[in-house]
Amino acid sequence: MRALAVLTVRNEGAFLLEWLAHHRAVGFTDFLVLSNDCQDGTDLMLDRLQDLGWLTHLRNDGPHDKGGIQFTAMKTAGKHKLVKKADWILTLDIDEFVNIHVGDHTLAALWAALPDATAITLTWRLFGNADTIRYRDRLITESFPRCAPAVMFWPWRAAMFKTLYRNDGIYRKLGVHRPRSPDPDRLDQARWFDGEGRELGEQIKTSRVFSAYGRPNYKLAQLNHYPLGAMESFVLKADRGRAVHSDHLLDVDYWVERNFNTDVDTSIRALAPKSLPLRKDLHADPDLHRLHLAAVQWRQQRFLELMEQEPYRALFARLLMTPPSRPISQNSARTLTGFANLAMMKEKGAEKDVPESNGS
Repeated sequence: MRALAVLTVRNEGAFLLEWLAHHRAVGFTDFLVLSNDCQDGTDLMLDRLQDLGWLTHLRNDGPHDKGGIQFTAMKTAGKHKLVKKADWILTLDIDEFVNIHVGDHTLAALWAALPDATAITLTWRLFGNADTIRYRDRLITESFPRCAPAVMFWPWRAAMFKTLYRNDGIYRKLGVHRPRSPDPDRLDQARWFDGEGRELGEQIKTSRVFSAYGRPNYKLAQLNHYPLGAMESFVLKADRGRAVHSDHLLDVDYWVERNFNTDVDTSIRALAPKSLPLRKDLHADPDLHRLHLAAVQWRQQRFLELMEQEPYRALFARLLMTPPSRPISQNSARTLTGFANLAMMKEKGAEKDVPESNGS
């Protein structure tokens, strides 16, 4: 069984070897990685990894389509022979780690638990900053164990997912969160399941990028999402820009909607006995280890350069002043949803009473 992970990166070489070792241990057999205009040597690391047979590297330096860097990358990747040969496909970012809870924590165990699935939604679990200020060359999966509750009522992005799907022709294009361009004559053959093992309805087959929030989604598998990291790293992320909406600057609003630290989840460490030897093998290559250290040094130096610029200095100060995010109650979430529904109805020319808040 050939399982392909498609990854897009920019200036993230310091995290690359951990991510690769983890996902090879999970069971991905092939990696198609697209780099975009890197200054930290990520592209050189990928060239070396390609020489070693670990992955296939494509440059995606631009120009990019109107949809943005990541959509352009998906179009480019979709034409590659690795996509044609893959049995299963998952598109990922480097701050996302597949975390399987059944069997030996591999893709094979997940497929065995859901033998009828043609698509499996891996719902995000948001991992917060854990009040970490300084960037250090440490493993992401060990440094940030604090996360959102298993059941979240708001924001809706807490229920977003990436889709592990069978490459059987029902869907003909790659997508950032889900496969696209379904074949209408075969859509009835698609069977989608979530991370809890529930079969999903018809709407999921053609739309939606988030599962139903306010209920558990992680019994079989989840996607550990580490969108923040250390405060210093987040400033560099703002400097890098967004992969999808590259014209939208990152600010404290992005931080607040993701910085949940109420719970602790260390379940991903169950795969460490498999990933550690792989990571050691990667660092044993002198060229890769040198490039890794250079990427770490670049991040540290780039942060100092950004602190000479007022917008980034102000962002760093705001992060220092902002407390961890507080999950809101189900009642408050219903109130917010009510306002959103009211706005949509008014856009359609309908009128409805403003929902009455019943507490938080």
